Amino acid sequence: MSDPTEGIRMELVGEINSDPGSRPALEKLHGRVWDTDQIRAEFDVIGFMAPFMIVKRKIDGAKGTLMFQHQPRFYWGFQVD
Repeated sequence: MSDPTEGIRMELVGEINSDPGSRPALEKLHGRVWDTDQIRAEFDVIGFMAPFMIVKRKIDGAKGTLMFQHQPRFYWGFQVD
């Protein structure tokens, strides 16, 4: 199966992870930032295709997307779909 987004996504993964940000740096750029334990507490993960995740917010059932970096693992940019 062909994924037409793979090239763009892999380019983003490379950019994000070539100089991964610290939590304070990511918060300056993106606002709210979550670590893995916080994501598990606040969201159910539906699926992912790096650097994006599809999630469902537990408090209200809102579905949306997040972006993430690999190391250190942080998530940001929640957008309701």
